[in-house]
Amino acid sequence: MTTANPNALSSAPPEVVSAGPVAWMRKNLFSDWFNSLLTVIIAAVLGFGGYRLLTWALSEAQWAVIPNNMGLFMSGTYPSELYWRVWVLLGIMCTLAGLSWGIIARNLSRLFSPAVLTGVAVVCVFFIAFPPTRPSSAILLPMVAIVTIMAWVGRELGRRFKGLGRGISLLWFISYLAALWLVGGGLGFEPVSTNDWGGLVLTLLAAVSGIALCFPLGLLMALGRRSALPLVRWLATAYIEIVRGVPLVAFLFMGQVMIPLFLPEGARPDRVLRAIIALALFSAAYLAENVRAGLQAVPRGQREAAASMGLNTPLTLTLIVLPQALKIAIPAIVGQFISLFQDTTLLAIVGLAELLGIGRSVLANPTYLGRYAEVYLFLGVIYWIFCYAMSLGSRKLEEKLNTDR
Repeated sequence: MTTANPNALSSAPPEVVSAGPVAWMRKNLFSDWFNSLLTVIIAAVLGFGGYRLLTWALSEAQWAVIPNNMGLFMSGTYPSELYWRVWVLLGIMCTLAGLSWGIIARNLSRLFSPAVLTGVAVVCVFFIAFPPTRPSSAILLPMVAIVTIMAWVGRELGRRFKGLGRGISLLWFISYLAALWLVGGGLGFEPVSTNDWGGLVLTLLAAVSGIALCFPLGLLMALGRRSALPLVRWLATAYIEIVRGVPLVAFLFMGQVMIPLFLPEGARPDRVLRAIIALALFSAAYLAENVRAGLQAVPRGQREAAASMGLNTPLTLTLIVLPQALKIAIPAIVGQFISLFQDTTLLAIVGLAELLGIGRSVLANPTYLGRYAEVYLFLGVIYWIFCYAMSLGSRKLEEKLNTDR
């Protein structure tokens, strides 16, 4: 019986691992003849499509429809002499966004990496070169500067004050109240009727308000569906199943008609408020199922361990179960938030001039007949920016909360 030389394996040279973009492409895109052929075909199709789109955008498209109606797209029929309120609101959002960015990245060695600087440069060039944003570049470029400057300030403050993140969350809530004050007026400002709200301002206010209302309601419905009390469980289940069986369009119409029936006689809430309530009630049912899936993914042993330590049910739920369940359900929850943001396009059906509704109104103008591609491409880019921002924030939050690594 022969024995293997123990030094035979150790004497073998280590495997050479290539690094760099060329090695990555060779491994992932050109590993064999089939993958190479597929890569070449896809690259050719995408290249041709990108070339045609770029050629159309730079030489054939008539972009005048966008800058000529930029005020309508951003704020609907909001009085033009009060546009400064919208720009002030945008400045507040950019300031808080920069502070949040800096605080989240306070532990990074470099805040402005080459990729980040390249992205900022591309955004600035886009604002200057893109015909629809060129007239407003004198305001948009300072907004980019505000974001970058406040990111540096936020990182420096975040390193000195460890609990600053909670303060930023409070500032975001205050900014929401400030947005309602700036847009709606009152308390020293000239009031503006909600009939004049529209465009991107109305879309964002409806989406943010719907998200803020549907999250706690969906959380309560998810807990109610798992409750040990039969009556609570049956009511929560009935609400979820009934709402999920009704299309959002019908729910919006019912909200406009039925919500006043549950209020005292003569009380008729604003139609924007009714639409927001309908959006929140509808999305809460879907959000409840996403949260319930996270609750079911938490091992039962977590509750048993908490009970063995003497924690009662509310403390176990608040300190042990919910944090883990919400972390698990982050992708599904953010996906529901993105769907709610996209569902605001249906507000035009109940007479609200949100962003897509404003686009239809612009296209109804005889001066801009046939400019469908320019208008809908512009609106699509706006929706994509906000949806991708939510998706990117979701991924960053998952990375920050990932304690398994």
